[in-house]
Amino acid sequence: MAQTLIQNSQLRLVFELGTDENGKMKYKNKNFNNIKTSATAEQLLSVAQAIASLQIYPLTQVERNDKHLVTN
Repeated sequence: MAQTLIQNSQLRLVFELGTDENGKMKYKNKNFNNIKTSATAEQLLSVAQAIASLQIYPLTQVERNDKHLVTN
């Protein structure tokens, strides 16, 4: 039976910069690599909110990107 093993994790914070000249929303991503694979969603959200409090632009989204290895 196939299994997946998590290899690494990344935290991405998405900030809203405002609108461009055409009225389209502009965003900026800040990525943090080497996040503990055992970190919970609550822990990641807490860290994201702490980092966002130090930023100029409002935080609009918090993402977790995991890389998995699929094996037999």
